[in-house]
Amino acid sequence: MSLLLKDRVWSMEAATAKRGVYPLHGFKLGLYRLPIKLEEPAELKSVHDGLKKAFEMDMYADRIYATYRWKEQNMADPDAKGYEEVNLSVTVEIVTGEVVDIIYQIFPIEKFGDPNWVKDYRKKADHFAKLVIDTILRNTILADKMISHFVKSEKISEVAAIQKLEEMTPLAKIVLGAKPKPVEAKDDEEGEEDDDSIEIPDGAKPGPIDVNYKSKMKLSAAYDAMGYSIKTWGRKGTSNGIMGVWGEFVSVDYDICIADGGCLEACPVGVYEWFDTPGNPGSGQKPLMSKELDCIFCLACEGVCPPQAIKIFEQK
Repeated sequence: MSLLLKDRVWSMEAATAKRGVYPLHGFKLGLYRLPIKLEEPAELKSVHDGLKKAFEMDMYADRIYATYRWKEQNMADPDAKGYEEVNLSVTVEIVTGEVVDIIYQIFPIEKFGDPNWVKDYRKKADHFAKLVIDTILRNTILADKMISHFVKSEKISEVAAIQKLEEMTPLAKIVLGAKPKPVEAKDDEEGEEDDDSIEIPDGAKPGPIDVNYKSKMKLSAAYDAMGYSIKTWGRKGTSNGIMGVWGEFVSVDYDICIADGGCLEACPVGVYEWFDTPGNPGSGQKPLMSKELDCIFCLACEGVCPPQAIKIFEQK
């Protein structure tokens, strides 16, 4: 269960809560108020646009909606007699203003027809809603605002505030580029290629990783992993079609990576975590070296990677 909503989930029969009336919220309602401000149109647009690759996003007036959809089947074989399937969903609503309210409701299963054969529907919907909320708070500009709030209100360091936020959002998925904002081009860099002009390969490129990539590839835009800046080389556009090599000394060529997962299992100190990379021809997930500084240079991940996409450069 997401620690973000611990002790802050209510079952409500009334449609009235906090600031007034939340339309249609007459069923089980998860409710959390964040002590941060979110009012600027550009900030709302950043949250909305930043999660388009992860969820179905919508925005109306001062509210942002993130919908997670999943499919349930009553049996594995779609050709079997009596086979049924149903598409289910849960929507998280972000109400912005002087404070931010994050709410969700779990409708009765009958909203989706008559799939009473679905097991643990409410439990799954609750889990997915909390996954959406954790992902929003870990990846968007709301993360920066929450970290700043913790630093000021609890008199703790930024590192401690980041750790606190991570502990509060254990279900979060890592979403690439979830804080869209203008980036100034450096004089010695070429302008970023338009996604439409980039030729995307049909699949993962063959390994092993080129250990001389730093001299052969151009340094590209860094990725912010909860306050830690991960360097990247050879990254083109924003579609994940060509991602290049990520990591300065825990280096992974994401265009070779096939998301085998061996590196996550082999690492004794938890350097990696999954993050979504929709549109990449090699795989839709990659191991993000978000704890790169914790690497002990044991080379375990490098040794278990099937396509040899990883290179560890020991720091003296």
